[in-house]
Amino acid sequence: MSRLVIRAKDGCGSLAGPVWGRRLRVAGIVAAGLALLPLVLMLVYSLPFVHPVSTLMMRDTVMLQSVERRWVDLDDIAPVLINSVMMAEDGQFCRHGGVDWHQLSLVLDDAGDGGPSRGASTITMQTMKNLFLWNGRSYLRKGLEFPLALAADLLMSKRRIMEIYLNIAEWGPGIYGIEAAAQHYFNRPASKLNARQAALLAVTLPNPIMRNPAKPTRNMQRIANIVQRRALRSGPYVTCVQ
Repeated sequence: MSRLVIRAKDGCGSLAGPVWGRRLRVAGIVAAGLALLPLVLMLVYSLPFVHPVSTLMMRDTVMLQSVERRWVDLDDIAPVLINSVMMAEDGQFCRHGGVDWHQLSLVLDDAGDGGPSRGASTITMQTMKNLFLWNGRSYLRKGLEFPLALAADLLMSKRRIMEIYLNIAEWGPGIYGIEAAAQHYFNRPASKLNARQAALLAVTLPNPIMRNPAKPTRNMQRIANIVQRRALRSGPYVTCVQ
């Protein structure tokens, strides 16, 4: 007389393979989706009528903090402001492919334990950080900026990258974009900024929480003098946004 033998199937049994296989496939699909999402958004953001917001703007909104931002087209921003920001933040913006490898190597040589400084960032990298990543000094975030910036340079024009950057950059607590900054600090539209105001706004970008372009410190004025002179001679460097 035959006996019926029932064997329990646990994590080590025959079901383990299919279960873990499904989990790995799901994890792979999720990972691929997360990797592709920024690329899809870049294509969407390349459209001129789309007005992207930054992760900081979303954070402030979720935390019910005040957010000032008025989108303006690049043609409605004083050229001297665009030139000043480029000379202060990324003088090779029109020439590199999203990452300035030469400048990066110089900065990494001097990097401390806290990670690479902002000096390694191009405007393209800063734009991608503002759109998709977080603030802070870390090699992880910097490493994520590289592929995003390289992809952005392929999928988006230099003019569009600059336009987005100037409209999402933080210029003070809750102050995002050049139009809000120009109105807040100088009571005028971005299209009417003069050379001195443009230079002061440009040197505010590395530390917008501590720097006030309407009340510049002596050091800010010194740096603004340098930026103002460079912006005046920036013609050969800014052709990609003209």
